[in-house]
Amino acid sequence: MSNTKLSESSNTITVSYKDMEKRFYDLLIKYGLNKEKAFTCARTFADNSLDGVYTHGVNRFPRFLQNIKDGHIIVNNEPVLTVGFGAFEQWNGQSGPGILNAFFCTERAMKISEQNAIGCVAISHTNHWMRGGTYGWKAAKKGFAFICFTNTIANMPAWGAKDSRLGNNPLIIAIPYKDEAIVLDMAMSQFSYGKMELKKIQGEELPVSGGFDENGNLTTDPEKILQTNRSLPIGYWKGSGLALLLDILATILSGGLSTHEISRQKVEINVSQVFIAINISKLQNSSAIAMALDQIIEDYKNAEPDNNVGSIRYPGENVVRIRKENLENGIPVTKQIWDEIMSL
Repeated sequence: MSNTKLSESSNTITVSYKDMEKRFYDLLIKYGLNKEKAFTCARTFADNSLDGVYTHGVNRFPRFLQNIKDGHIIVNNEPVLTVGFGAFEQWNGQSGPGILNAFFCTERAMKISEQNAIGCVAISHTNHWMRGGTYGWKAAKKGFAFICFTNTIANMPAWGAKDSRLGNNPLIIAIPYKDEAIVLDMAMSQFSYGKMELKKIQGEELPVSGGFDENGNLTTDPEKILQTNRSLPIGYWKGSGLALLLDILATILSGGLSTHEISRQKVEINVSQVFIAINISKLQNSSAIAMALDQIIEDYKNAEPDNNVGSIRYPGENVVRIRKENLENGIPVTKQIWDEIMSL
């Protein structure tokens, strides 16, 4: 690629946003997506990478193509309505690309909330949405408060258990804030599997314990956690309970598969997801929301910092800085991953 550069570390290169997006687009066209779908997916993978979420951007792209090749993602399938009444709709994703299904559901939830103040869209039989925060950012930038969550294949043990029966079921909560947004994007495991895979490739330890080794001991070694498939729930029993309830809600609202049913397939497909948009412009206190947020964040930032931990940031605050740096300097990519993408 014309703007690909080798960094000081031989294991990392930098790729320009435009070059990355074009490479993704060309490959997606090759794998059967039409121009519109290829553009949306390519831009989403590139945007995720630009914002520093490499684990669900460039690092995940080869697996996305493999799932298309293996028939797990059916590129021409689109969601079909199962049932709809009032502020709620239920859709079947028909194994279409998870990114496209998630954008569709986000738009539907916002559209419904324009009439009902709140809109809830649940979808079954869809695929991995990559970075869940993508949809929170989209809705919040349009002025909506937004909540979405997904279940996953079993990859996390319940607190007190040895084998994995829970998914790490990411939860996203987004609020419009000034020209950007406050976006919480978190899995129920201390670290996502994508993050642990990246740390393994980089030969680095996790900053805090992220799961259990084969002897049942907490460890910061990502390779050992990936081997046991025993990630650590956030907040121990609290994260375990929240993961369970998110799976239950996603299953019953979508009419789709639960984590234990998804896990029978051996591949993470046919997941269930929920998207909730709240039209805050319809609230009685809408004119005072901006001021209230300013006061909340100001008080939050005025806390006495613990210099041993780092700066005090609200969720999503660091994304804007990373986005700007990567746009100017290029997106850092592990050379092994980029070589694989270039060879496809």
